[in-house]
Amino acid sequence: MAKPLAQTHIVRFLKDPKVASSLFTAKDWELLLRQARRTNLLSRIAFLIDKSKLIDQVPEPLGHQLNGATIIADSNLQSVHREVSKIYAALSEIKSPFVLLKGAAYVASRKNTAHGRLFSDVDIMVKKELLGVSEKALYRHGWITSKIDPYDQKYYRKWMHELPPMRNLKRRSELDVHHTIIPPTARLKPDVQKIWGASEPVPDYPGLFVLSPCDMVLHSATHLFHEGEFHQGLRDLSDLDSLLREHSDNDPDFWQRLPERAKELNLSRPLYYGLRYCRILFDTPIPDQCYQEISVAGAPSRLGILAMDWLLMKAMTPTCIHHPNRFVGIPNFILYVRSHYLRMPPNLLIPHLIRKAFKPE
Repeated sequence: MAKPLAQTHIVRFLKDPKVASSLFTAKDWELLLRQARRTNLLSRIAFLIDKSKLIDQVPEPLGHQLNGATIIADSNLQSVHREVSKIYAALSEIKSPFVLLKGAAYVASRKNTAHGRLFSDVDIMVKKELLGVSEKALYRHGWITSKIDPYDQKYYRKWMHELPPMRNLKRRSELDVHHTIIPPTARLKPDVQKIWGASEPVPDYPGLFVLSPCDMVLHSATHLFHEGEFHQGLRDLSDLDSLLREHSDNDPDFWQRLPERAKELNLSRPLYYGLRYCRILFDTPIPDQCYQEISVAGAPSRLGILAMDWLLMKAMTPTCIHHPNRFVGIPNFILYVRSHYLRMPPNLLIPHLIRKAFKPE
């Protein structure tokens, strides 16, 4: 099931840039860049080419595209730093601590995963009891909700783990404000107090935190396998691979603590999927003992594994003009419904999906 995606140029390059590039022709390089654009990985590819000193192998016209992607990534990185400082200024006024999530956290904690990564928004987590005053503080600094439909407001505020998405009136930047990492209506219910308790402070910014290494990995996996939108799933899986490699290099006990933490937070299933597909696609060096432990705790049935293999590998395969991904709409739809099923009980799910069917975004 995984073979077509594993053999794509983008996966081969991400797995081992030097080996893959040594076999690439000019047409292969062109296809790689097409696939990188489709998966939102062009800037990451540009970073890896520069890091591995492979630019001389790239056909000259394509080198200009990579240079442009690097410029965009650098500008995007500066924007993230600016937005975090603005958010920090707003929430410091009310002494509300907050945790940076996903891409912004990679930047603040100087993770290798931040290199060559594009950011469409900034995600933060505040304490639920401070959610209202935090929203008002952000409003005073120019952030307003971008969802004005009454149903959407109710959907986010009553059932979801975040406020309706916010946008800054001046800079048009996007901000997602969470109070936990997964909807309260979801089947999985990690204890957010334990997540706060393990969070780590960002130097020189009192009250600003990032998730602990294990929790950062678990949140990355949970976000990927619960959202149901896999148009850039390969980018997110590449993030997970990078986090796993970096954290395990820095902490000899990481692989032992990771499955234990997953069980403690009731997140063994998404971690299992994350480790499985990182192994399949990127040969992530996950110790057998760790993989076996999380498989026992989090693996679905054999039939469930086969179904997810087909759905995910199909959904994450990039579509290019000369390499169409036929019938990809079927797995995308199934994964979309699955994500809502994981987030909401049937009495909420069915009316919600009916409404979305007749009133799409």
